[in-house]
Amino acid sequence: MSVPISVLDLAPVGAGRTAAEALAGTTELARRADALGYRRFWVAEHHNIPSVASTAPETLIAHLAASTQRIRVGSGGVMLPNHAPLAVAERFGMLEALHPDRIDLGLGRAPGTDQRTAMVLRSGDPNRFAEQFAELRGYLGSGHHGIRAVAGEHSQPQLWMLGSTDGGARIAGPLGIPFVFAHHFHPHFTEPALALYRELFQPSELADTPRTIVAAGVVVGEDDEHAARLALPGGVSMLWLRQGRPAPMPTIEQAEAIVAGLSGTELAVVQDAVNRAIVGGPETVHGQLLELVERTGTDELMITSHVADPAVRARGLEHVARAFELQEQPVG
Repeated sequence: MSVPISVLDLAPVGAGRTAAEALAGTTELARRADALGYRRFWVAEHHNIPSVASTAPETLIAHLAASTQRIRVGSGGVMLPNHAPLAVAERFGMLEALHPDRIDLGLGRAPGTDQRTAMVLRSGDPNRFAEQFAELRGYLGSGHHGIRAVAGEHSQPQLWMLGSTDGGARIAGPLGIPFVFAHHFHPHFTEPALALYRELFQPSELADTPRTIVAAGVVVGEDDEHAARLALPGGVSMLWLRQGRPAPMPTIEQAEAIVAGLSGTELAVVQDAVNRAIVGGPETVHGQLLELVERTGTDELMITSHVADPAVRARGLEHVARAFELQEQPVG
């Protein structure tokens, strides 16, 4: 099956590591994805989470686009309620002007953080997304109330709407926005949300027909047992986040020791987080990704790996690239 494959990365921070090291690892991962033939490399917007260094996607995108040659670079996503639409339009219009036909602007409605941090960010009402989006589109085009993003007027990034429930589908469909579903957050909502999006879709300047990406969590090991060990720290990190005590992601050995002392309820949270991802050796992952594409009918697949070691994430990209026969590109 031939389907474009992309990457979402959060610049995860492991125990004993710094955010600077995590960002350097993400940069090397983007270069590797570029060489392997992946279509896009997106980074997320999260705040006040010690295990995630991706806090200012537009800044990181500028660096990654300058560090790569062909791959599209973008946000998965910019949380629009956290920002003035004009500021987003100016930043991403400038990015597209600097890196023509390579910048994606994925937009989300959630704050990407806890409520207290959202208040500090001055995060707005997510129910105003459609209104904010209309402002953003105006600023990137001929203007909105006489105001325009000058750098974006003739250099518009590719726009995408993100969602993890049917709420995003209900907005993206009628507005005719290409839609990305976070399967790695809520896998049981994926097919209903995509069906709703397709049902509600209205053609627009952004897309003539429904256009989708499904983002899946993936942890690839040398075999299924190795992958299960690699996935465990991400599960423990999610447990800590749910408990209100976020911290850098533990090592495999630390995670195994922690899991041994968890209660049944806590262990269930860890296992649920692991189960949301496709975890296994190369053949297992390839088979499950193929099944996901066939089941959802998505136009594109995006993979994300909640593993702190960038070398492990890079090996995962290599396994998936080989399985899907991506065309490796020469690096100049």
